[in-house]
Amino acid sequence: MTTLTRLVADVGGTNTRLALFDPAADELRALVTYDNCDHQRLEDIITHWLQALDEPAPITCCIAAAAPPADDRVVMVNINWSFSCRDLARRFGFATLGWINDFQGIAYALPHLGGADRQLLHAGHPKAQGKLAAMGPGTGLGGATLEIVAGTPLACACEPGHMGVAAATALELEIARLLLPRHGEIHAELLVSGPGLQRLYHALAQIRGKTPDQLIPAEISRRALQNQDELCVLTLNTFCALLGSVCGDFVLAGGAYGGLYLAGGIIPRMIPFLRASNFAQRFRAKGRMGDHLASVPLYAITATQPGLIGAAHAPL
Repeated sequence: MTTLTRLVADVGGTNTRLALFDPAADELRALVTYDNCDHQRLEDIITHWLQALDEPAPITCCIAAAAPPADDRVVMVNINWSFSCRDLARRFGFATLGWINDFQGIAYALPHLGGADRQLLHAGHPKAQGKLAAMGPGTGLGGATLEIVAGTPLACACEPGHMGVAAATALELEIARLLLPRHGEIHAELLVSGPGLQRLYHALAQIRGKTPDQLIPAEISRRALQNQDELCVLTLNTFCALLGSVCGDFVLAGGAYGGLYLAGGIIPRMIPFLRASNFAQRFRAKGRMGDHLASVPLYAITATQPGLIGAAHAPL
Protein backbone atom coordinates (compact mmCIF):
# COMPACT_ATOMS: atom_id res chain seq x y z
CA MET A 1 0.00 0.00 0.00
CA THR A 2 1.37 3.42 -0.95
CA THR A 3 1.87 5.78 1.96
CA LEU A 4 0.28 9.13 1.14
CA THR A 5 2.27 12.32 1.31
CA ARG A 6 0.75 15.16 3.33
CA LEU A 7 0.67 18.90 2.81
CA VAL A 8 1.59 20.44 6.16
CA ALA A 9 1.19 24.10 7.02
CA ASP A 10 2.21 26.24 9.97
CA VAL A 11 0.18 29.45 9.73
CA GLY A 12 1.15 32.20 12.14
CA GLY A 13 0.35 35.86 12.38
CA THR A 14 3.46 36.91 10.44
CA ASN A 15 4.59 33.95 8.35
CA THR A 16 3.13 30.84 6.78
CA ARG A 17 5.29 27.77 6.17
CA LEU A 18 4.22 25.01 3.79
CA ALA A 19 5.94 21.71 3.12
CA LEU A 20 5.32 18.20 1.84
CA PHE A 21 5.73 15.44 4.42
CA ASP A 22 6.73 12.04 3.10
CA PRO A 23 6.00 9.38 5.76
CA ALA A 24 8.01 6.72 3.89
CA ALA A 25 11.18 8.82 4.07
CA ASP A 26 10.12 10.58 7.30
CA GLU A 27 11.14 13.90 5.79
CA LEU A 28 9.84 17.34 4.93
CA ARG A 29 10.54 18.65 1.46
CA ALA A 30 9.43 21.51 -0.79
CA LEU A 31 9.51 23.76 2.27
CA VAL A 32 8.62 27.38 1.53
CA THR A 33 8.15 30.28 3.96
CA TYR A 34 5.75 33.04 2.94
CA ASP A 35 5.37 36.53 4.38
CA ASN A 36 1.67 36.87 5.16
CA CYS A 37 1.58 40.59 4.40
CA ASP A 38 2.29 39.75 0.75
CA HIS A 39 -0.90 37.71 0.45
CA GLN A 40 -4.57 38.40 1.04
CA ARG A 41 -5.63 34.87 1.97
CA LEU A 42 -4.24 31.48 2.95
CA GLU A 43 -5.80 30.11 -0.23
CA ASP A 44 -3.46 32.28 -2.31
CA ILE A 45 -0.41 30.84 -0.56
CA ILE A 46 -1.56 27.25 -1.04
CA THR A 47 -2.22 27.95 -4.73
CA HIS A 48 1.27 29.39 -5.20
CA TRP A 49 2.89 26.45 -3.38
CA LEU A 50 0.99 23.82 -5.39
CA GLN A 51 1.85 25.53 -8.67
CA ALA A 52 5.56 25.31 -7.82
CA LEU A 53 5.41 21.68 -6.64
CA ASP A 54 7.27 19.36 -9.03
CA GLU A 55 5.57 16.13 -7.95
CA PRO A 56 1.95 14.94 -7.63
CA ALA A 57 -0.16 17.14 -5.38
CA PRO A 58 -1.02 15.57 -2.02
CA ILE A 59 -4.61 14.69 -1.19
CA THR A 60 -4.05 14.85 2.57
CA CYS A 61 -3.49 18.09 4.45
CA CYS A 62 -2.94 19.24 8.03
CA ILE A 63 -2.89 22.93 8.94
CA ALA A 64 -1.53 24.21 12.25
CA ALA A 65 -2.90 27.73 12.70
CA ALA A 66 -2.67 30.42 15.37
CA ALA A 67 -6.39 30.38 16.08
CA PRO A 68 -8.68 29.42 18.96
CA PRO A 69 -10.63 26.14 18.85
CA ALA A 70 -13.25 26.02 16.10
CA ASP A 71 -15.04 23.57 13.85
CA ASP A 72 -15.08 24.31 10.12
CA ARG A 73 -14.52 28.09 10.09
CA VAL A 74 -11.08 28.99 11.46
CA VAL A 75 -10.56 32.63 12.47
CA MET A 76 -6.95 33.72 12.95
CA VAL A 77 -5.98 35.70 16.06
CA ASN A 78 -3.19 38.06 14.98
CA ILE A 79 -4.05 38.56 11.31
CA ASN A 80 -7.33 39.33 9.58
CA TRP A 81 -7.61 35.89 7.95
CA SER A 82 -10.19 33.15 8.18
CA PHE A 83 -10.79 30.00 6.17
CA SER A 84 -13.24 27.12 5.88
CA CYS A 85 -11.72 23.65 6.03
CA ARG A 86 -14.49 22.24 3.83
CA ASP A 87 -13.94 24.96 1.23
CA LEU A 88 -10.17 24.36 1.19
CA ALA A 89 -10.67 20.61 0.77
CA ARG A 90 -13.09 21.15 -2.11
CA ARG A 91 -10.95 23.76 -3.85
CA PHE A 92 -7.65 21.87 -3.69
CA GLY A 93 -8.91 18.29 -3.92
CA PHE A 94 -7.95 17.16 -0.43
CA ALA A 95 -9.65 13.89 0.48
CA THR A 96 -8.64 14.49 4.10
CA LEU A 97 -8.00 17.89 5.67
CA GLY A 98 -7.58 18.60 9.36
CA TRP A 99 -6.59 21.66 11.30
CA ILE A 100 -5.01 22.06 14.72
CA ASN A 101 -3.98 24.99 16.86
CA ASP A 102 -0.36 26.11 16.32
CA PHE A 103 0.69 24.94 19.78
CA GLN A 104 -1.09 21.65 19.30
CA GLY A 105 1.26 21.32 16.34
CA ILE A 106 4.28 21.91 18.56
CA ALA A 107 2.92 19.44 21.11
CA TYR A 108 2.45 16.73 18.47
CA ALA A 109 6.09 17.28 17.47
CA LEU A 110 7.49 16.53 20.94
CA PRO A 111 7.81 12.71 20.62
CA HIS A 112 9.60 13.19 17.29
CA LEU A 113 12.30 15.62 18.44
CA GLY A 114 15.82 14.21 18.38
CA GLY A 115 18.77 15.22 20.51
CA ALA A 116 19.71 17.99 18.10
CA ASP A 117 16.17 19.41 18.21
CA ARG A 118 16.18 20.39 21.89
CA GLN A 119 18.48 21.50 24.67
CA LEU A 120 18.16 20.54 28.29
CA LEU A 121 17.64 23.37 30.77
CA HIS A 122 16.99 21.23 33.86
CA ALA A 123 17.26 17.44 34.02
CA GLY A 124 14.59 16.58 36.59
CA HIS A 125 13.38 13.01 37.09
CA PRO A 126 10.46 12.45 34.71
CA LYS A 127 7.91 9.70 35.14
CA ALA A 128 7.47 7.32 32.22
CA GLN A 129 4.65 8.33 29.85
CA GLY A 130 3.93 11.49 31.81
CA LYS A 131 1.91 14.23 30.18
CA LEU A 132 4.07 16.80 28.36
CA ALA A 133 3.61 20.55 28.05
CA ALA A 134 4.76 23.05 25.43
CA MET A 135 4.69 26.79 25.93
CA GLY A 136 6.21 29.70 24.07
CA PRO A 137 6.28 33.49 23.95
CA GLY A 138 5.73 35.21 20.63
CA THR A 139 3.10 37.71 19.62
CA GLY A 140 1.19 36.17 22.52
CA LEU A 141 1.90 33.30 24.91
CA GLY A 142 0.67 29.97 23.61
CA GLY A 143 0.63 26.51 25.09
CA ALA A 144 -0.58 22.94 24.75
CA THR A 145 -0.31 19.59 26.48
CA LEU A 146 0.32 16.14 25.03
CA GLU A 147 -0.56 12.77 26.48
CA ILE A 148 -0.71 9.25 25.07
CA VAL A 149 -4.21 7.78 25.26
CA ALA A 150 -4.54 4.09 24.32
CA GLY A 151 -1.35 4.38 22.28
CA THR A 152 -2.49 7.48 20.39
CA PRO A 153 -1.03 10.95 21.03
CA LEU A 154 -3.61 13.53 22.03
CA ALA A 155 -2.68 17.22 22.10
CA CYS A 156 -4.88 19.74 23.86
CA ALA A 157 -4.68 23.43 22.95
CA CYS A 158 -4.53 25.79 25.93
CA GLU A 159 -4.43 29.53 26.53
CA PRO A 160 -1.80 30.09 29.26
CA GLY A 161 -1.28 33.64 28.05
CA HIS A 162 -4.63 34.60 29.55
CA MET A 163 -3.92 33.14 32.98
CA GLY A 164 -3.26 35.61 35.76
CA VAL A 165 0.33 36.22 36.81
CA ALA A 166 1.28 37.17 40.37
CA ALA A 167 4.18 39.36 41.49
CA ALA A 168 6.84 37.39 43.39
CA THR A 169 9.37 40.17 44.09
CA ALA A 170 9.23 43.78 45.24
CA LEU A 171 10.20 44.90 41.74
CA GLU A 172 7.46 42.84 40.11
CA LEU A 173 5.00 44.33 42.59
CA GLU A 174 6.05 47.80 41.45
CA ILE A 175 5.51 46.75 37.84
CA ALA A 176 2.04 45.46 38.70
CA ARG A 177 1.14 48.68 40.55
CA LEU A 178 2.23 50.68 37.52
CA LEU A 179 0.40 48.60 34.91
CA LEU A 180 -2.76 47.61 36.77
CA PRO A 181 -4.51 51.01 36.39
CA ARG A 182 -3.69 51.00 32.67
CA HIS A 183 -4.84 47.47 31.87
CA GLY A 184 -7.36 46.56 34.55
CA GLU A 185 -5.77 43.18 35.22
CA ILE A 186 -2.38 41.53 34.78
CA HIS A 187 -2.47 38.41 32.63
CA ALA A 188 0.55 36.42 31.55
CA GLU A 189 1.05 37.52 27.96
CA LEU A 190 0.73 41.17 28.98
CA LEU A 191 4.32 40.73 30.22
CA VAL A 192 5.51 37.37 28.85
CA SER A 193 5.40 37.85 25.07
CA GLY A 194 7.15 39.98 22.45
CA PRO A 195 4.94 43.01 23.17
CA GLY A 196 5.21 42.13 26.86
CA LEU A 197 8.99 42.41 26.75
CA GLN A 198 8.60 45.90 25.34
CA ARG A 199 6.01 46.73 28.01
CA LEU A 200 8.36 45.49 30.74
CA TYR A 201 11.20 47.60 29.35
CA HIS A 202 9.17 50.81 29.49
CA ALA A 203 7.74 50.01 32.93
CA LEU A 204 11.20 49.33 34.37
CA ALA A 205 12.55 52.52 32.81
CA GLN A 206 9.81 54.50 34.54
CA ILE A 207 10.41 52.74 37.86
CA ARG A 208 14.17 53.33 37.66
CA GLY A 209 13.76 56.93 36.50
CA LYS A 210 15.44 56.34 33.15
CA THR A 211 14.54 57.53 29.67
CA PRO A 212 13.92 54.44 27.52
CA ASP A 213 15.10 54.15 23.94
CA GLN A 214 12.49 53.37 21.30
CA LEU A 215 13.35 49.69 20.93
CA ILE A 216 11.47 46.83 19.33
CA PRO A 217 11.43 43.54 21.33
CA ALA A 218 14.19 41.98 19.20
CA GLU A 219 16.52 44.89 19.96
CA ILE A 220 15.78 44.72 23.69
CA SER A 221 16.68 41.04 23.76
CA ARG A 222 19.76 41.57 21.54
CA ARG A 223 21.15 44.25 23.83
CA ALA A 224 20.47 42.08 26.86
CA LEU A 225 22.06 38.97 25.39
CA GLN A 226 25.17 40.97 24.44
CA ASN A 227 25.20 42.66 27.86
CA GLN A 228 25.20 46.07 26.18
CA ASP A 229 22.48 47.79 28.19
CA GLU A 230 21.79 47.48 31.93
CA LEU A 231 18.08 48.24 31.56
CA CYS A 232 17.69 45.65 28.80
CA VAL A 233 19.47 43.04 30.94
CA LEU A 234 17.13 43.78 33.84
CA THR A 235 14.16 43.57 31.47
CA LEU A 236 15.14 40.18 30.07
CA ASN A 237 15.97 38.80 33.52
CA THR A 238 12.53 39.90 34.75
CA PHE A 239 10.96 38.35 31.64
CA CYS A 240 12.70 35.01 32.29
CA ALA A 241 11.63 34.98 35.93
CA LEU A 242 8.00 35.66 35.01
CA LEU A 243 8.18 33.03 32.25
CA GLY A 244 9.37 30.47 34.81
CA SER A 245 6.55 31.35 37.17
CA VAL A 246 3.91 31.07 34.45
CA CYS A 247 5.37 27.77 33.19
CA GLY A 248 5.21 26.33 36.70
CA ASP A 249 1.55 27.33 37.00
CA PHE A 250 0.81 25.83 33.58
CA VAL A 251 2.39 22.48 34.46
CA LEU A 252 0.52 22.35 37.78
CA ALA A 253 -2.82 23.28 36.18
CA GLY A 254 -2.43 20.71 33.39
CA GLY A 255 -0.74 17.95 35.39
CA ALA A 256 2.02 17.86 32.76
CA TYR A 257 4.78 16.39 34.91
CA GLY A 258 6.52 14.50 32.08
CA GLY A 259 8.39 17.58 30.84
CA LEU A 260 8.01 21.19 29.79
CA TYR A 261 9.26 22.35 26.38
CA LEU A 262 9.84 26.02 25.59
CA ALA A 263 9.15 27.02 21.99
CA GLY A 264 9.41 30.23 20.02
CA GLY A 265 11.81 32.00 17.68
CA ILE A 266 13.67 33.84 20.45
CA ILE A 267 14.24 30.79 22.68
CA PRO A 268 17.22 29.14 20.88
CA ARG A 269 19.14 32.44 20.99
CA MET A 270 18.71 32.95 24.71
CA ILE A 271 19.43 29.47 26.12
CA PRO A 272 22.60 30.49 28.03
CA PHE A 273 20.77 33.54 29.40
CA LEU A 274 17.81 31.36 30.45
CA ARG A 275 20.11 28.95 32.28
CA ALA A 276 21.77 31.80 34.17
CA SER A 277 18.46 33.48 35.00
CA ASN A 278 15.92 32.64 37.70
CA PHE A 279 13.73 30.80 35.18
CA ALA A 280 14.16 27.29 36.66
CA GLN A 281 14.10 28.54 40.26
CA ARG A 282 10.83 30.42 39.66
CA PHE A 283 9.39 27.41 37.81
CA ARG A 284 9.57 25.33 40.98
CA ALA A 285 8.87 28.12 43.51
CA LYS A 286 5.35 26.85 44.19
CA GLY A 287 5.29 26.19 47.93
CA ARG A 288 4.63 22.58 48.84
CA MET A 289 4.70 21.59 45.15
CA GLY A 290 8.28 22.83 44.76
CA ASP A 291 9.95 19.43 45.19
CA HIS A 292 7.41 17.88 42.82
CA LEU A 293 8.13 20.47 40.14
CA ALA A 294 11.89 20.01 40.62
CA SER A 295 11.45 16.54 39.10
CA VAL A 296 10.00 17.95 35.86
CA PRO A 297 12.61 18.18 33.06
CA LEU A 298 12.80 21.50 31.23
CA TYR A 299 13.82 21.78 27.58
CA ALA A 300 14.27 24.49 24.98
CA ILE A 301 13.17 23.47 21.47
CA THR A 302 15.87 24.26 18.90
CA ALA A 303 14.24 22.55 15.89
CA THR A 304 13.57 25.12 13.19
CA GLN A 305 10.13 23.80 12.17
CA PRO A 306 8.41 22.15 15.16
CA GLY A 307 4.98 23.26 13.94
CA LEU A 308 5.45 21.45 10.63
CA ILE A 309 6.81 18.35 12.36
CA GLY A 310 3.71 18.30 14.53
CA ALA A 311 1.35 18.82 11.60
CA ALA A 312 3.11 15.95 9.85
CA HIS A 313 2.42 13.54 12.70
CA ALA A 314 -0.90 14.79 14.05
CA PRO A 315 -3.67 12.17 13.75
CA LEU A 316 -6.33 13.27 11.25
